[in-house]
Amino acid sequence: MRIGELAARAGTTTRTLRYYESRGLLPARRSGNGYRTYDESDLKLLRQIRTLQDFGFDLEETRPFVECLRAGHPEGDSCPASLAVYRRKLDELDALIGELQAVRAKIGLRLAMAEQETVLAEGEPPLCELGGQEL
Repeated sequence: MRIGELAARAGTTTRTLRYYESRGLLPARRSGNGYRTYDESDLKLLRQIRTLQDFGFDLEETRPFVECLRAGHPEGDSCPASLAVYRRKLDELDALIGELQAVRAKIGLRLAMAEQETVLAEGEPPLCELGGQEL
C-alpha cells in the first residue's frame, strides 16, 4: 500500500509517517517508481506505536516494541527490552501517583483548616474574598 492508504488505515497523517521513517521506526521501502510502499506488518508497527503513545509513552520509548515486532515476535511487548520499558514506565507512574497523593493530602489539610476557620467565624460578618472588606 502507499503512504496515504497506510496513514488512513492507521488513523494518522502522511507527515507523521514520514517523521517515523526519519526516526527509523518505520521502514523506508520504495517501489520502482519511487513511491513509498508499506504492508500489513507496517500497519501493525504503527498500531503498536499509537497504542503506546496513547498510554503516555514518548516516541523513543516505543523503539524496543517496534524492534521486537521487526524481529518476528507476534507481539511487540514480548522481548526483554520491551519489558524493561514497561517496568520503567510503571516506576515513573508510581512516582507521579505518590507526588499527586502528597499534593492531595496537603490540599485536603488546607481545606479542613479553612472549613474549621469558617465555622469559628460564623458569628462575624462575611468578608469579601478579594478585598477583605465587609459586604
